[in-house]
Amino acid sequence: MSEKPARYQRSTSGLIGALVVTLLAVGVFWTVRSLSRADVEVVREPVDFAASAEAARGAGFDVVAPATLPEGWRATAIDLTQTDPPEWGMGVLTDDGKFVGLRQEGRPVDDLVEVNVDEDAVEGDPLSLDSAVGDTWHTWTDEGGDTGYSIEYADQTVLVYGSAPPEDLQRFIALLER
Repeated sequence: MSEKPARYQRSTSGLIGALVVTLLAVGVFWTVRSLSRADVEVVREPVDFAASAEAARGAGFDVVAPATLPEGWRATAIDLTQTDPPEWGMGVLTDDGKFVGLRQEGRPVDDLVEVNVDEDAVEGDPLSLDSAVGDTWHTWTDEGGDTGYSIEYADQTVLVYGSAPPEDLQRFIALLER
């Protein structure tokens, strides 16, 4: 007995029909999901940056951080890596939701700017700012509207950067303490 297995008929119109049915099913699923789901707004909880900075200083790390933030601003992220020298960072949202970041690392300024501002960031004229970290800050900008300010401090680079307006970034720099 040499029976051959049954074969089904294949056709281009059958393939197109199956594709249309699949796309309709995906479209119905997407429509139902989008209509039955409200936009979820994720609100990051504030972190106690001052206690983290004091703990780092207590452990012998010479970190720079503000003692307080302006009304309505909130710290949303802290990063402390115990390397030699240590790396410190924090993320802040202004009262209008714009980002301000702080990085303090032993890497060259070009590396920090490339990672945190833009790989094609342009260095501008130095800026004199009254700060406990130093008075002459280098300026950086990119085409997307991000700004950064850098300074060398204690064999490390300090970079303040973000999407916040330059006035807010400069206000943050004025709050930095050693």
